[in-house]
Amino acid sequence: MSITERIATAVLTGADDQARQLVEEALASEISAVVILEEGLLEGMAGVSRRFREGEYFLPEVLVAADALKACMDVLQPRMIAENVRPRATSVIGTVRGDLHDIGKNLLGTMLQGAGFEVIDLGVDVSAEAFIDACRAQCAHVVGLSALLTTTMPQMEVIVREIRAALNPAPAIIIGGAPVTEDYARHIGADGYGPDAATGAELAKQLCLGTA
Repeated sequence: MSITERIATAVLTGADDQARQLVEEALASEISAVVILEEGLLEGMAGVSRRFREGEYFLPEVLVAADALKACMDVLQPRMIAENVRPRATSVIGTVRGDLHDIGKNLLGTMLQGAGFEVIDLGVDVSAEAFIDACRAQCAHVVGLSALLTTTMPQMEVIVREIRAALNPAPAIIIGGAPVTEDYARHIGADGYGPDAATGAELAKQLCLGTA
């Protein structure tokens, strides 16, 4: 098994100390940051996403894997900067105005990071103006809107409409949350709907990178 395969396995199983040590060894062996990132970290998180989507992993396993990913990125980031390794795309995510729930949003952020996206997390209770400002500042490729309450779902329609009016070209917009459906996504003009965080990240990859 190659060292990048071992890194992927360590991330997949949430062995953060082992994953970090393996990344340090790979860097010492002059393996490029992009190879470590794509064949190690992102491959491991792809496995996490697949297992979560198929019901083999649940929130605790995903969070442990996310900790392993973060530990590795702390080591890898300086080399990525030195080698000018850029994220595959940039995402802006947030829970819509009036809604303070963040578990689903946070999970989507983890999955997007594990798919190679730079993640700009605006937090909760986010207005359309804040989404638009962040998209402009970050040149976002995709926006992820989250809502857990039926009373805050209408904010999604407002935000989609205002982003489309303010930005040309507009980023892709995906939505998710417990009360949200694919029919609702179509109704408000969103580009897609993720019934869970893993599916949302896969959809973002399809929309921005042309891959699944």
